[in-house]
Amino acid sequence: MATRTTGSARAELITDAALALLAERGMRGLTHRAVDERAGLPQGSTSNYARTRQSLLEATVRRLAERESRVLAPGELPAPGGTADKTGTAASAPAPGAADAGTTANPSGPPAPSGPPGQDALIAGLALSLHRYLTHHPELLICRYELALEATRRPELRAFFDATGRQFREPLVALMTAAGSPEPERHALSLVAWCEGLMFSCAAGSSPRSVPSEAELRTGFGELLRGMLGH
Repeated sequence: MATRTTGSARAELITDAALALLAERGMRGLTHRAVDERAGLPQGSTSNYARTRQSLLEATVRRLAERESRVLAPGELPAPGGTADKTGTAASAPAPGAADAGTTANPSGPPAPSGPPGQDALIAGLALSLHRYLTHHPELLICRYELALEATRRPELRAFFDATGRQFREPLVALMTAAGSPEPERHALSLVAWCEGLMFSCAAGSSPRSVPSEAELRTGFGELLRGMLGH
């Protein structure tokens, strides 16, 4: 029996089905008909929601960004000047959906080498978010790369893809500014590039599915940030 939904619930059903297809079958498996079948909707439902392939891809990019934001939770990261608890985990309120995303309340392993308290909290928050993503949502990584590669062939999708990515880049620029970076834009870009490289390695690189521990990520972020900021 077809699932009966309306409004935003149907939009989420369609775009979640599109993401599932991307992860399982790649870009060639993403068709309007396949989305209808995966979502359990009557044929033509996806076409009514997103008439063209471009509009379906844009809706899928938008949904990916929504789901990534719940896992990576940029608003969860503490600004420098905050505190860290004894485990080195950022002392900030969990973002909506963080519990469902696999947040670890007491990560194993020693904290990264100590720095200024606010910087330690920032390092711990970054490590927590990235570990949560790599450990519990590898399918989103596959979708990210499928869509990113498609965007290299579709300039109109490239612009849309880049615009949605600003919700992650802009908070990092603000955090680097608050941390005292003399070049926050460049340092934020380096931070993103480091994360992207690690994510690709875990998803499809030379050591796929070998996810660093949260403690190892804290060490990596600590080395990177302290090298940038000089303390």
